Amino acid sequence: MLVELLPPLAIRLIYAVLIAINVIAFAAYGIDKKRAIHDEWRIPEATLLTLAAACGSVGALFGMYTFRHKTRKPKFAYGVPLMLFVHLALFYWLFL
Repeated sequence: MLVELLPPLAIRLIYAVLIAINVIAFAAYGIDKKRAIHDEWRIPEATLLTLAAACGSVGALFGMYTFRHKTRKPKFAYGVPLMLFVHLALFYWLFL
C-alpha cells in the first residue's frame, strides 16, 4: 500500500490536490452551464473532459447532475462515470 510508504504530509497534499481539482471541475460545469444559458463564450468540451480525467471525475459528475449540464451527450454520460470508476479503482488499489 502506498499509504504506508508516504509521509503524512504527502498524503495530506494528495488529498488537498484531489479536492481542489474536483472543486474546479464542479465550478467549470456550473460556469459552462451559465454561459450556455446566456449564449456566451463556452468552456471547450475537451477542457471539461480533461478536468474529469485529471481525477476530477467526482466534481464533474456532481456538476453534470447539479447543473443538468452535458447529461445527454454520450461522451459525458458514459465517459465521466467510467472515469469515476477507474479513479475509484485506482484509489482503492493505491491507498487501501
